[in-house]
Amino acid sequence: MDVRRPDMETSQVEDALRNCEFFKSMDITRVSEISALGHVEVFEAGEDIFRQGDFGEKIYVIAEGHVYLERLADMGSKQAKVTTAVLGSGRVLGCWSTLLGQPHILMSSAICQKPTTLISIVGAQLREMMLENKEIGFEVLEKLCFLLRDRIQGAYGALEKI
Repeated sequence: MDVRRPDMETSQVEDALRNCEFFKSMDITRVSEISALGHVEVFEAGEDIFRQGDFGEKIYVIAEGHVYLERLADMGSKQAKVTTAVLGSGRVLGCWSTLLGQPHILMSSAICQKPTTLISIVGAQLREMMLENKEIGFEVLEKLCFLLRDRIQGAYGALEKI
């Protein structure tokens, strides 16, 4: 993984957030404020962004590439690896519980299907911004509710295929 943040990448972070499903309908000024927290991270095909069981602290926006979300399911005497989502450009993933100010163990793994560029935001920093600006806070939490609904539906759908 390569983490970068030269001045010219500031616009890359903001562009990625503006085109992201999660932040797209937010006020441009709010997106600009949030983008100041972002950092560019580059991953190779097959590289893990995070693994199930790791401690999570970041939220990611896919600027370019594809990511599989996988969960190792215990089936009694066997274990099965289940892909719960395939995410492309503009989609978000990561440890949303950091917005609650609590430590959390990740419930899935995220693996790059091909070379992938992500924008990472430390959840605790976004939480601070949300506490300072209640309008941003409400908007982010509202978007989070819809995102989590979609991820739960995806997980149930994947489990039905087992």
